[in-house]
Amino acid sequence: MKQSQLSYFIRRQSPKDEEAANAQILIRAGFVDKVMAGVYSYLPLGLRVLKKIEAIVRARMNELGAQEVLLPALTPKEGWEKTDRWATFDALFKVISRDKREYALGATHEEVVVPLAQKSIASYKDLPFGLYQIQTKFRDEPRAKSGLLRGREFLMKDLYSFHANEADLDRYYENAIKAYALIFQDLGLDAHLTEASGGTFSKLSHEFQVFHESGEDHIAYCEECGFSQNSEISDLTEKSKCPSCGKSGIRMKQGIEVGNIFRLYTKYSDPFSLSYKDSEGNDTPVLMGCYGIGISRLMGALAEVFHDEKGLLWPSNVAPFRVHLLALTGSEDKTAILKQAERAYEKLREQGVEVLFDDRTDVSAGEKFVEADLVGIPLRVVVSEKTGNLFGLKLRTDEKERLVDFSEITKYCGDIR
Repeated sequence: MKQSQLSYFIRRQSPKDEEAANAQILIRAGFVDKVMAGVYSYLPLGLRVLKKIEAIVRARMNELGAQEVLLPALTPKEGWEKTDRWATFDALFKVISRDKREYALGATHEEVVVPLAQKSIASYKDLPFGLYQIQTKFRDEPRAKSGLLRGREFLMKDLYSFHANEADLDRYYENAIKAYALIFQDLGLDAHLTEASGGTFSKLSHEFQVFHESGEDHIAYCEECGFSQNSEISDLTEKSKCPSCGKSGIRMKQGIEVGNIFRLYTKYSDPFSLSYKDSEGNDTPVLMGCYGIGISRLMGALAEVFHDEKGLLWPSNVAPFRVHLLALTGSEDKTAILKQAERAYEKLREQGVEVLFDDRTDVSAGEKFVEADLVGIPLRVVVSEKTGNLFGLKLRTDEKERLVDFSEITKYCGDIR
């Protein structure tokens, strides 16, 4: 894409009405725009990042054997009444139609997916299976001050699995843990499997926590064995011995929750009488699990973890582009510089490299460099009078630029993470 054709949303200063670092930098760099507290528009650069996160998550869910669906955001009151959550789910957005019927905007989708699964399950031969979606969720959060980490409208992947027995549920649960670990590894995030309360969903659950000073959660973590427990269910302190290894390695960490998984058992099967015929023809309740990852929350977490004082530091597999090509046309020989940059742009595109080409002629070199650092594309390539027939190459994480020929640019495109 040519930058001269890209709508310009970059700001010179951080927004004053944002407290969270992730929102400040994403707004300033032109990735998102704040509509109101907890609600954001995803701009061209931001949507590219969001779609890449989606693709990574989707690939791992497909490897797990789950099937993708798309469930409605507008859900009937009757389902929420069956699970007793119409009256008890405090964060539920409720709407009334012109015919006075009441609905809920989907905060989660058990009340929709269970009746759907009911239409597919007759006997034990129909189990197990998993259904997942990537869908917009709505929650009436009392405090939406953490940018993309805690929204009132957000994009989420939720997976629901259905099983004939507990052993099968446990197998699926463990495989889901492995799939989640691979997702966070793909994203370059060091996520720790953490024991947690199940909240409205179940008694106990597991979360995936990325330790970071901006995190809202407080985690008791053992530096000896890696045991991790959310402080909401924990009485562990830094003076405690680890309940897993027995050593005095507990440290309190702040964490950003990037995923959670629950064994639901029959919590949502029972209200809908979701059952199957076993091998002897007996009606038996279906066991369930659910597994969530906040797609937009992940974008916020990546912005929190991967930035410096100059701007964003995207991992290459989620960056909006892999290469930021800058043509510096401050000299009299603008035409030759633009032609050389244009040739490089076309060659990289032919090789399947995603390139943002800053072809603007009315912007100074200094301003282009500042904006390139702010946007945070992994590899910067410069064409200028100074570079001659070579190219100035600099990784976003490096301090210095060096002159290289075109073959080295393509080599770096394959090597950088």
